[in-house]
Amino acid sequence: MPLLVGAAYCLLPVLWVLVASSKSAAELFSTFTLAPGTHLLDNVADLSAYRDGVFWRWMLNTALYAGVGALASTLVSAMAGFALAKYSFPGKRAVFNALLAGVLVPGVVLAVPQYLLLAKADLTNTYWSVLLPSVISPYGIYLARIFAAAAVPDDVVEAARVDGAGDARVFARIALPMMRTGLVTVFLFQFVAIWNNFMLPYIMLGDDKLFPVTVGLNGLLNQGASQPAMYTSVVTGALLSILPLVALFLCLQRYWQVDLTSGAVKG
Repeated sequence: MPLLVGAAYCLLPVLWVLVASSKSAAELFSTFTLAPGTHLLDNVADLSAYRDGVFWRWMLNTALYAGVGALASTLVSAMAGFALAKYSFPGKRAVFNALLAGVLVPGVVLAVPQYLLLAKADLTNTYWSVLLPSVISPYGIYLARIFAAAAVPDDVVEAARVDGAGDARVFARIALPMMRTGLVTVFLFQFVAIWNNFMLPYIMLGDDKLFPVTVGLNGLLNQGASQPAMYTSVVTGALLSILPLVALFLCLQRYWQVDLTSGAVKG
């Protein structure tokens, strides 16, 4: 029973968005909340026609921010996590403690200092102003460190070094394949975090052609106060914005299944 309640709590908002996006502007506020409409395609067409298709530019911007940012963050997290797990160096404990402190700091707190730093470098209101802060993820490094410690045996690393493999080759040829499932998890967490991020791009960007979909839809929502018809476009945009995330999870879930199966076979 608690699982059913939890599932309903999570899925009910998604159901509402799906139903609401199928209604016309008049039906949105005058019909039963979960009564479906027949205007989904019309709403998508209206949203696509808004300002010559700026919504799809926002979607492409979001895909760029999330895709490039998550890939770069995963690579940096993998390298840093592997180094923290398998190397000994002065100040290692201090670095790890600072990393744990970084996990506890909300990203919103860092948005303004990051804006001031990037403003000094004249990088605000550019793609870099959103991409660069996304590369370093304390939580991603923390997870990668745990995955590296558990998945990469010290004996295998030492054997590779005895065979003459350098640090870069050990990391690329041995550590990365063993950490694959964990790094997929890091990638997904970071991709979703960047995709849903609002405060950082809201502070960094002034040109609406650089907006991600979160900031763009917020602008449409503000227009809804004077143009109620825009509420339908906002709901439709919200529905379209979650579809890539659903597709990504469905495509990458096989890595978890493969890993669990292989673990069961080895056991």
